[in-house]
Amino acid sequence: MRYRAPPPEALLTADLDAFTAVFHRPSGITHLLASPAPEILAVLGDASLDLDDLLARLAGRFALADADRDALAARLDELREAGLVEAT
Repeated sequence: MRYRAPPPEALLTADLDAFTAVFHRPSGITHLLASPAPEILAVLGDASLDLDDLLARLAGRFALADADRDALAARLDELREAGLVEAT
């Protein structure tokens, strides 16, 4: 399974201390996200990545001391349910 975020122009983001507000323009819904969700969206960008590629890119871009494939899969499921990530 591969994962894709909406195109950058579909999301408007603002950092709010420990949270990131993400306005999803197509749905009109604003989401409050905590780490690592904003980082996942940033790494996905316009790419379509499978779980292992996404984990590798996250580990390369951020200092991940506890990179966990199952935890990443759970976060991706949450982002899918919220409509911020599409699985193909």
